Amino acid sequence: MAKQYFSEFTTFLDAYKVAHPDVAQRQRDGRARLWDKPQDTELQEAFKEARVDQKPYVYQND
Repeated sequence: MAKQYFSEFTTFLDAYKVAHPDVAQRQRDGRARLWDKPQDTELQEAFKEARVDQKPYVYQND
């Protein structure tokens, strides 16, 4: 049976995670700080209703 291949980068990441066990928690904290925000559905609906369709050619004067 063939030996399973691991790239140099995968080997590096595995070694880094062993040496720095707090990395996964820091990544989750960073994601929560930047991306996981509560969504206001009423505000999103208001944005959709206020949207104006763009003209096919935006530089043409009417």
